[in-house]
Amino acid sequence: MAFWWPLIVLALAFALCRFLLMLIPPNVPSIDVDASDVLDDGTQPKENSFIYIPSRRQTDKVQCYEPATMKYLGYFPALKPDEVKERVAQASKAQKIWAKSSFKQRRQFLRILLKYIIEHQELICEISSRDTGKTMVDASLGEIMTTCEKITWLLSEGERWLRPEYRSSGRSMFHKKSKVEFYPLGVVGAIVSWNYPFHNIFNPMLAAVFSGNSIVVKVSEHASWSGCFYLRIIQAALAAVGAPENLVEVITGFAETGEALVSSVDKIIFVGSPGVGKLIMRKAAETLIPVTLELGGKDAFIVCEDVDVSHVAQIAARAALQSSGQNCAGAERFYVHRDVYSSFVDEVVKIVKSVTAGPPLNGKYDMGAICMQEHSERLHSLVNDALDKGAQIVGRGSVGNIGEGAFDQYFPPTVIVNVNHKMKLMQEEAFGPIIPIMKFSSDEEVVKLANDSRYGLGCAVFSGSQRRAKQIASQLHCGIAAINDFASNYMCQSLPFGGVKDSGFGRFAGVEGLRACCLVKSVVEDRWWPFVKTKIPKPIQYPVAENGFEFQESLVETLYGLSVWDRLRALVNVLKILTEHNPPANIKRRHE
Repeated sequence: MAFWWPLIVLALAFALCRFLLMLIPPNVPSIDVDASDVLDDGTQPKENSFIYIPSRRQTDKVQCYEPATMKYLGYFPALKPDEVKERVAQASKAQKIWAKSSFKQRRQFLRILLKYIIEHQELICEISSRDTGKTMVDASLGEIMTTCEKITWLLSEGERWLRPEYRSSGRSMFHKKSKVEFYPLGVVGAIVSWNYPFHNIFNPMLAAVFSGNSIVVKVSEHASWSGCFYLRIIQAALAAVGAPENLVEVITGFAETGEALVSSVDKIIFVGSPGVGKLIMRKAAETLIPVTLELGGKDAFIVCEDVDVSHVAQIAARAALQSSGQNCAGAERFYVHRDVYSSFVDEVVKIVKSVTAGPPLNGKYDMGAICMQEHSERLHSLVNDALDKGAQIVGRGSVGNIGEGAFDQYFPPTVIVNVNHKMKLMQEEAFGPIIPIMKFSSDEEVVKLANDSRYGLGCAVFSGSQRRAKQIASQLHCGIAAINDFASNYMCQSLPFGGVKDSGFGRFAGVEGLRACCLVKSVVEDRWWPFVKTKIPKPIQYPVAENGFEFQESLVETLYGLSVWDRLRALVNVLKILTEHNPPANIKRRHE
């Protein structure tokens, strides 16, 4: 016992020291980011406050406006292919310097960003709200929390997963050490969507930069104004740690700009529609660069009969209506067991009728505007198709006092019943605040219904039996599953994120997403160098001996034979051949 006491005391002292060190805040400098030109404080010049009339034609400028008010925000250039290639070339030069940076420097970059984000949450959310029409609460949930969680995970585990990883060398190479090393790819390109402008830039940027790459992000033409401001935050943090200029670039433009980016970088990450994703793959095939595609979803939200209906109804409403109907998490098909169908519909209708859409910065609306021009027309088309085929609207929210000329940017939250899979609403991605609810009778039936989709991003399954919920989820063909919850995967940044089928392939986040930004290199070296070196056995040296194949046969059985006795017998034969003097096979043939 006397031997253990010193060890126990040392362990307690170590734990106490670690705890006390945690109480000491890290020395993280603050950064100053000029936001005077993006704050709507009533002092902006009159020429920047007129109501914008969107053009249907692409020009050499990306025009920006607030979807909620149609207020003009300004414009950014639509970069030409030569300009894109120049930006990528500058990023490549910066990357070669950054690749030599230490993990300590990279972690400091992350801490500076985290500090700024926490201290400027309202500013970031307001800019996201103005550019996409989402509410401040939804901006905080989808933009701030997910980004902070990713930064925290990288600070905690990022270096660990980028260090060389040792693997088993197997039987034939037991005298070797085997490992996997991770090197930066070079310049990562990202083409991101408009629905989460802050997180969609930071998500690929954080993984790329932390793994030693540079990155060029093409932001959506529907969210260029906010994206260009967020670049200022990143550049200020990079400058604070002495990183090279041009390590992170944000570019603006249309299809031509994105196409030029794909043909210039070392890897491409794309967030968008399946149609454009296929074009990205086709372009990437020309240079054979790796591709990660996140192409949306039509996620199934499954409600069994043994749940707390009112609780799950509240989650369902949030899942369908979050971010002003920009439900990136994809809950667009709701399957409810027939025993609780009526009560679930009643609960959801009650919630939806209390929801009002309107200008989000007014602070009194649950939902804001829809970002993309004419998207509400598509939503009306999907609803009308369902109504024509027998569906029924049983509840709608309202649209508040939004002012003249902006009505088309809003769509009231809508609950629809009597739906089936012949309706476009149940097959095509809606990306809107619509809750179509379909009943099912058995677990087998709901699995079949949920898998009847060309998408396969995620699912959410609710049951009073966690085992049952897990069993249903395990049969669904998708990349993400939440058990008795919705979208919690987004907040677990150690997990990979991505889908299958028309939802794309490859993964963001987690170890898989981080290492996807790396050149993965397999390395084998001698374990006991220089005492044990690789030597080719005499029977198979050139010229090969007459019994060379017999030696190989015995060697294979020695290493991989199924029984110990077979392996021992083969080993004896290997040793016997090694001790024999055998002429080369070609010499024997010359004497015959």
